[in-house]
Amino acid sequence: MDTFLFDLDGTLLPMDQDKFVDVYFNGLAKKIAPYGIDPKKLIATVWEGTKAMINNDGAMSNCNRFWDTAGKIFGGSIDEYEKIFNDYYKNEFQMLKEVTNPSPTVKECIRVLKDKGYKIVLATNPLFPKIATYSRINWAGLKPDDFEWITTYENSSYCKPNVKYYEEILHNLNLVPGQCIMIGNDVSDDMSAELIGMDTYLVTDCLINTQNKDISHYKKGTLEDLLDFIKDLPSIG
Repeated sequence: MDTFLFDLDGTLLPMDQDKFVDVYFNGLAKKIAPYGIDPKKLIATVWEGTKAMINNDGAMSNCNRFWDTAGKIFGGSIDEYEKIFNDYYKNEFQMLKEVTNPSPTVKECIRVLKDKGYKIVLATNPLFPKIATYSRINWAGLKPDDFEWITTYENSSYCKPNVKYYEEILHNLNLVPGQCIMIGNDVSDDMSAELIGMDTYLVTDCLINTQNKDISHYKKGTLEDLLDFIKDLPSIG
């Protein structure tokens, strides 16, 4: 094993995901209200676009899948809407840092792994554009160049829990499953990596287990436990 894949929201960036989503949608609705778009229609459209990305079949990027779906609902030119969204991510979206709980332990986990020579990949569900993903990396106290690869909706054509999401990462980085361990807090989304032969570690600080799956067989623990796990690993670099 020489490569760590990390989820972001709820893992490297501790948060109450329901609160985050609520504040995100409220902010987006306020941003777009002056343009005469009904907030309820907007939120419904974003959810439809998100579902389309989660069910993406690889025929196009998640970005194109989202805007293709949104365009069919909104009608007309999508370019204007995309500009508004991008401006939101540059500005109002940054206030969402206040509903996250960055942990210094995360920064230490990444530092130790880098010192020991491990490759590190940010395997966050690619439902957001690069600008929003890089912002959340910074909120966590990390830098984009801490990672060999970062999944965003521009460079990905599948989503978790589809195992093809993980296979796409492996293909892009010329890796095999046995080289990798997936670290995440969502049992369904993150632990699905085991289905293609990756090792896994379930972070329990912000645990999500919506299907009440049995988690007894997973390596698991808090971020502090994860740091101890990392410290016990041999150096490979």
